[in-house]
Amino acid sequence: MADAPFNYSTTMKKIFILSFLLAFTSIAFAQELELGIKITPSIAGSRIIAPSEVNFEKEGANFRFGFGVIADLYFTDNAAFSTGLSFTGKGGTVSYPTSLITPGSTNGRITDEISLQYLEIPLTVKLFTNEVATDMRVYFQTGFSLNPRMGAKVNGEKLDQTNNNEKYSKRFNVLDADVILGTGLEYQVGETTKLFGGLSYHRGLVSIDDYYESKNDKIELRNNVISLDLGVKF
Repeated sequence: MADAPFNYSTTMKKIFILSFLLAFTSIAFAQELELGIKITPSIAGSRIIAPSEVNFEKEGANFRFGFGVIADLYFTDNAAFSTGLSFTGKGGTVSYPTSLITPGSTNGRITDEISLQYLEIPLTVKLFTNEVATDMRVYFQTGFSLNPRMGAKVNGEKLDQTNNNEKYSKRFNVLDADVILGTGLEYQVGETTKLFGGLSYHRGLVSIDDYYESKNDKIELRNNVISLDLGVKF
C-alpha cells in the first residue's frame, strides 16, 4: 500500500497553530523580559527521504554560521518563553544519478552543494534549574521555529546557468519549520548581565525542496542542523 502524499500546506498550518498557541500562552503570563545577542556556528546537512532505487544520497554536512537577537520572557523564576530573530545558514551536499535530470542517461552522477539562508524565528520554552554552582544555572530548551527563506546557492552560484540564469532560490520552498531541542549553561556576570553557551538540534519538519521533487515525487529534503549557541543577555 502506497504512503499518503506529503501535504506541505496542511503541515505548515498545523505548525503555525501550535506555534501561535505556544507564543500566546507564554506571553500572557510573562513577568520579566531579558534581551540579548548570540552567534551560532553550526554543522548543517540535509536529511533525505527517498526510496533506495532512486539512488539519491547525502554526501556530507557543511559548516554554517548565524547570528541574531534573542528575547526571554520569564513567567516564573525557572521558566521562560524564548524567541528572537536570527540570520542562519543551512543546507548540505547531495548527489544523484544524471538520469534523474536527463531521462535515458545511463551513467554519471551529479553533486550539488546546497547553501540556504533563513531568518529563524524561534518559538520555544526554556526551563532553568536552580543554581548548580555560584551564579550558574543549566537550561533546557524545546519548541519550534518558523524560518522564511532569504536566499539560496547551489555549488556557490546564485544563478542556474544551465536554465536561463534562473535563480536557484526558486528550487526551494519559501518557508521552513524546525523542532528545536537544546541545553546549555547560563552564568550571571553582573546585576543584569548573563553569559550563556549551549548546544541545540534543529530538525526540519517539512520538505524544503521543489526541484528534485519535481523530478521524482518520492524525494524529500529536510534540514538538519546542530548549533553551538553563544551569547550575552542584559
